[in-house]
Amino acid sequence: MALDRVTLGSTGLQVAPLCLGTWRFGKETGGVLETDRGDAHDLLDAYAERGGNFVDTANGYGDGKSEEWIGDWLAGRDREEFVVASKVYWTQMSAVDENLSRKTIRAEIEGTLDRLGTDYLDLYYIHRWDDDTPIEVTLRALSDLVREGKVNYLGASTTASWKLTKALWTSDVEGLERFEVTQPLFHAAYYEDVREYLEVAGDQGLAVCPYSPLAGGFLTGKYERADEDDPQAVRAPDGSRGSFDEYFGDWYVSERGWRVLDAVRAVAEEVDATPAQVALRWLMDREAFTCVPIVGARTVDQLEENLAAADLSLSGDQRRRITEARYGEDGRRHGH
Repeated sequence: MALDRVTLGSTGLQVAPLCLGTWRFGKETGGVLETDRGDAHDLLDAYAERGGNFVDTANGYGDGKSEEWIGDWLAGRDREEFVVASKVYWTQMSAVDENLSRKTIRAEIEGTLDRLGTDYLDLYYIHRWDDDTPIEVTLRALSDLVREGKVNYLGASTTASWKLTKALWTSDVEGLERFEVTQPLFHAAYYEDVREYLEVAGDQGLAVCPYSPLAGGFLTGKYERADEDDPQAVRAPDGSRGSFDEYFGDWYVSERGWRVLDAVRAVAEEVDATPAQVALRWLMDREAFTCVPIVGARTVDQLEENLAAADLSLSGDQRRRITEARYGEDGRRHGH
């Protein structure tokens, strides 16, 4: 069954309900290449064959290889059929390591467009907030790219709710293009509370495209608790992210996570689905804003499993049980 389309916030863009993330393309971890060019193209093929049209990358993914390989793949297809998003902050073309100055943005967009082999981006995110460059300066540089036709819409990835609010206010007061899409770390088991951030998105009509929607693989259900007294102690399958990423426990594993995973597993059994599919569907069913999770995969089989979340239905009670698992009987949020 082909993927349906959803409207991406206020942009009018019609995108698949799940976005393909390409941060593994060209990435080396411990000297091992996570996804090579051939596997990258296989994943893009499988996504497109399912009806997927929304591809997320960044100038720094794989030191530029992700954009290059996507560009190679796009060269044999109709560019207008795809919504392509990239990001700027870390640099490939500039002399500095990272910032959002006009000079950096102008250099980086040219490098990104060249690697992707396209004249424009559908969506351009700031990858991080730059505390040393006034947001008005950044927004003016980005607005120029929109006026020049090099970028259609702007987005913000990984920033505080008050900074997002400040940026939206600046756009309104100064008559500049605004951020229409956000890309936070957000999933059912996240140990931090991002309620204020999501409330800003809902109030302002921004779309939300969460990265790591499966908590780095934790919500696939392949990890087991190793110590009841230590929520960050896990038994990880060989070759899984938890087996080699020293930060996995800090970022993705918490008491809140185990409780949510139990609820996700229970619902998965009820609907004859995998935990990954249930966790993704829980995100897709947000009512206050358009939520399009960004899914990455090592294999085509993993990708197809994730995309099947689009065909899944959860009841209001099932969604509520997953949400309520995040909190204790006293109403306080479980953390680490």
